[in-house]
Amino acid sequence: MNFLDQNIVITGGTRGIGAGIAKSFLEKNAHVIATYAGNDERAQGFKASLGELGERLTLRKFDVSNKDAVGAFWNSVNEEFGQVHVLINNAGIRKDNILASLDEDSWDKVIDTNLKGTFLMSQGAVLNMMSKRYGRIINMSSIGGVLGLPGQSNYAASKAGQIAMAKTLSKEVGKRGITVNCVLPGFIETELIADLPEEQVKEYRAQVPLKRFGKVEEVAHAVMFLASKEAAYITGSTLEVTGGLNG
Repeated sequence: MNFLDQNIVITGGTRGIGAGIAKSFLEKNAHVIATYAGNDERAQGFKASLGELGERLTLRKFDVSNKDAVGAFWNSVNEEFGQVHVLINNAGIRKDNILASLDEDSWDKVIDTNLKGTFLMSQGAVLNMMSKRYGRIINMSSIGGVLGLPGQSNYAASKAGQIAMAKTLSKEVGKRGITVNCVLPGFIETELIADLPEEQVKEYRAQVPLKRFGKVEEVAHAVMFLASKEAAYITGSTLEVTGGLNG
């Protein structure tokens, strides 16, 4: 797979899975526009860590759940880069608690970032891609959106919503040469699970048939396949990268 001369937008693209995906696309000759919400030092550190690859990485800071900020982003991207070939909706947060104790703010923030952000970014991408009659939109959902892990009602709802949105959108834009799919990672070695209690980590690992957590690179490979020209006949689908932890 070669992404030479392709522009790839990755939300939440400077840390965790997003950073791994960004690096993989850069290694395949793409230009990557990685968005992030707040940590300037971390974003700049990621760019610096890439060496020469970082020359093809553009950083943009804004909140994907803010309609005006998303609109400004797409206006600038359309003017500066023209065609966007791939959008990866990866920005996501967790605020776990059992539903009985979950506060409204924690519900709203997770839904806004994970689901509303996917809606707003996808809307901008579709408007960019339709006239070119080509595009790939990939939602980074989660196996949690299918399994429903305890304490994650807000997170699971947002991730299930991404799947439903992709299925619907794929039917709306297919005739324009745009595919829309979801990747469902399982337990991947990132900071997103680093804050879990050790006993819970052991329990989760024991549930995985391959008896290990996945690597960021393994998720990135799946994403790049769905983003490739070779995946032109795959749309409205979900690809689980879970080590056998099936939904």
